[in-house]
Amino acid sequence: MRLLVFGRTGQVARELERRLPARWEAVFLDRASADLSDPEACARIVASAKAEAIINAAAWSDVDGAEAHEAEAHVVNAEAPTAMARAAATRGLPFLHVSSDYVFDGTGQNPWRETDPTGPLSAYGRTKVAGEEAIRVAGGAHVILRTSWIFSAHGKNFLKTMLRLSETRDSLSIVADQIGGPTPASAIAEALLTMAERLVGESTLSGTYHFAGAPDVTWADFARDIFRNAGRRVTVEGIASSAYPTSVQRPPNSRLDCSLICERFGIKRPDWQLAVKETIEDLGVEK
Repeated sequence: MRLLVFGRTGQVARELERRLPARWEAVFLDRASADLSDPEACARIVASAKAEAIINAAAWSDVDGAEAHEAEAHVVNAEAPTAMARAAATRGLPFLHVSSDYVFDGTGQNPWRETDPTGPLSAYGRTKVAGEEAIRVAGGAHVILRTSWIFSAHGKNFLKTMLRLSETRDSLSIVADQIGGPTPASAIAEALLTMAERLVGESTLSGTYHFAGAPDVTWADFARDIFRNAGRRVTVEGIASSAYPTSVQRPPNSRLDCSLICERFGIKRPDWQLAVKETIEDLGVEK
């Protein structure tokens, strides 16, 4: 199996490289090799790639930055994936794309299903919705994998931020009215590899899928679990989102119904608590 992966230093891309089966080959493209601000250049790369499937693990992931630079974020999160998907469709190559819980408005208490209407609250969410819609109409075999609250030993994420803050703080105020499923990047990578292999021979599996860690939890309780596993004595005070104003409104309900990916691919929700322990060990945190 030969893959072309857009992204090399991001959390999911790093885990894809770590977990690539020995019999597989993959080319990972960093920003110098594939500039997502130039969609047509990305399309040309796909058009000439010696690959059996394309994975887009790159994105404009700065949620707050997208609010101030929506046009630029739109190019990276919508126009570039569109160009990739069209080029992949022309060649008959499956295209797999990572999306986000931010496509929803976060209302209610029920887990979001793939068929629920989108309603993004932010510029970032709008760019992700635009990318999804264009990929669907590109005409080729595809997977849009919506996920949430990604963490790993790489890059910037909530787990690493909490560990950094715990070095100088003995108490923190963390939002307790937003709930979702923290998702290890390693599990996302494993899911993408499984789906890519299946999609090569079964284009009828094309579609949008949800994938998030279990059980669902608040940010405050997620932080408490991180500190407990890292042996850090940090008191967490749960606060309302309104007490921690940001430039972007986050979805209060990021629960994702992940039954479809299990039904069609046999992929179950990962245990994020186990992954937290593994990630802390990966980082070599001294307790």
